[in-house]
Amino acid sequence: MTTPDDAAVVRVLLADDHTMLREGLRRSLEGNGLTIVGEASDGDDVVTKAKELNPDVILMDVSMPVRDGVEAARLVKEAQPNTAIVMLTMHADVEVIQRAIRAGAAGYLTKDCSTEEIVRTIKLAANGESALSPEVAGALLAEANKPAPEPIISRREEEVLQLIADGCSTPEVAERLYISVKTVKNHLASAYQKLDAADRTQAVVRALKMGIIKLDE
Repeated sequence: MTTPDDAAVVRVLLADDHTMLREGLRRSLEGNGLTIVGEASDGDDVVTKAKELNPDVILMDVSMPVRDGVEAARLVKEAQPNTAIVMLTMHADVEVIQRAIRAGAAGYLTKDCSTEEIVRTIKLAANGESALSPEVAGALLAEANKPAPEPIISRREEEVLQLIADGCSTPEVAERLYISVKTVKNHLASAYQKLDAADRTQAVVRALKMGIIKLDE
């Protein structure tokens, strides 16, 4: 496998709705040995230019008019899977980063990164590799390390509601879980309170909507 510092020509399509930013990027990237094959100013323009020019890499802003950069990236990758996409954005928004990665982006950079970092990421992307700026990687790591939220109802209450949703009566639930009918009723009462439900039907409906339990298919 080649390395990001190899001399192979990398053909780049610039996509940003700010003309001055595109001009600045063009000068910087061309000054670092990259070939700019074209520019696009909105999401639809990106998709069209990508088909016409078949670049190795698209350096694209996330916030684009007509169609945002993530959606444009998805459409480009569907039509041209060999075209790599590096997203450029003002902020390391975890939700947007995750959307971009799912759309097929090979790199994700914030606009305060250096020209050297942009060039390196573009070369990595052209070589089939992925790269995230330290700020982006840190945002993803922080999100991954967040403690999981406490469950709304207990595991046993979830089991009771699931059996109720499956059509079991209170005595049948007690029999299946090897607990008393009174204990089943206590679990139901606790679940009603936590789900702000008046009865078992309302509790089951709310638990279904929240994805806590599921109906048999």
